[in-house]
Amino acid sequence: DYTVYLVADPSVSRPSGLLLPDAVDAAIRGGASIVQLRDKKSSTRDMVSLAAQLRVVTRQHGVPFLVNDRIDVALAVGADGVHLGQDDMPVDIARRMLGQKSIIGVSAGTVEEAVQAEKDGGDYLGVGAIYATASKADAGSPIGAQGLAGIVEVTTLPVVAIGGISAENANPCAFAGASGAAVI
Repeated sequence: DYTVYLVADPSVSRPSGLLLPDAVDAAIRGGASIVQLRDKKSSTRDMVSLAAQLRVVTRQHGVPFLVNDRIDVALAVGADGVHLGQDDMPVDIARRMLGQKSIIGVSAGTVEEAVQAEKDGGDYLGVGAIYATASKADAGSPIGAQGLAGIVEVTTLPVVAIGGISAENANPCAFAGASGAAVI
């Protein structure tokens, strides 16, 4: 279930200084259906520690837990899978390392990338940026709901809309056929 895809990023400030594991717990209680740890700044040791804490929380709720980019961290904490960008490890190698039952998501910003990700054996697509976003410096130009719809049309994989999604602009993503929306 990719309906509410939580991207847990320790660099994003949280209200009242809430620790990330507590914020993830609250998000799951509020409806998050899958959680991805995206940590571009921490050391491997710190990331493994945080990932292990988030794994405990997600396991308590029966919610899948993914790690962005880092197969080593995913393996270290027994994550359910990974999310890979276009410049990350190829899906077939990740699949060999993680196993057939692992969830492997792939970022796609174009029809061509989406088609290739499906051919390569990805389990779902993270498509965007849909709208302008400040949370990811290399997000690229927004593709909008129309670009999202074009990608949904060419794949049988679940598509998660990502990039600048809010309660105010999520409906066009649903109407474009997205299986869910990513929120931070």
